Amino acid sequence: MSDGFSSVAALWGAVIFSGLYHGINPGMGWPLAVSAALMERNPKAMPKALAMLALGHFLAMIGILLPFTLMVVLIEWEVEIRIAAGFLVMAMGIYLVINRRHPKFLARVHPARLALWSFLAALAHGAGLMLVPIYLGICAIGATETGHLAAQNLMGDTIFTAFAVAAVHTFSMTIAGGLIAMAIYFWLGLKFLSRTWFNMDIVWALSLVLVGAFGIYSAYMDH
Repeated sequence: MSDGFSSVAALWGAVIFSGLYHGINPGMGWPLAVSAALMERNPKAMPKALAMLALGHFLAMIGILLPFTLMVVLIEWEVEIRIAAGFLVMAMGIYLVINRRHPKFLARVHPARLALWSFLAALAHGAGLMLVPIYLGICAIGATETGHLAAQNLMGDTIFTAFAVAAVHTFSMTIAGGLIAMAIYFWLGLKFLSRTWFNMDIVWALSLVLVGAFGIYSAYMDH
């Protein structure tokens, strides 16, 4: 019982940590919140922008996770699904290592449409995929029953879990990104940002590879 609880706690901790990690990454949009406050010359524009970014990110997470709620119903194929998902995440990471250019279509989205931009950015950078191995690990714990009724119950549980994972992750991301945006706007200034911030593209890509490898490893270990 204690081992199961510690596994669940660790996986939910990973959901929170990945949210904080996404929030720190400027590619997920917090510089746009700073920009909105500067352009309107009103700090109240920042939380509005962050809310729109959070909405887009949440919808992207749900869009990625929901298809896997259907897959998890196939309990007998659970290990194979988790391994395939791990390889999918690794493939996205390797692609981003090879192709370092930012998606051009993101630059065509109007700055006022922050929710749409955030949604597309999360998909383009593989942010939702990073959650998949963690999410599947959470769903796998305690999913030992078989049969049609068990599959129906599991499907209901996994849909709820998908929304919970997306919500907790997005909340963590918004807190981290919001704190950085506030620090830049109120105290540090844009010069600090241009001089000290480093490019996270390669770190982001490699983290996808690591998360995918972790998903494959955990699937084998649970099996």
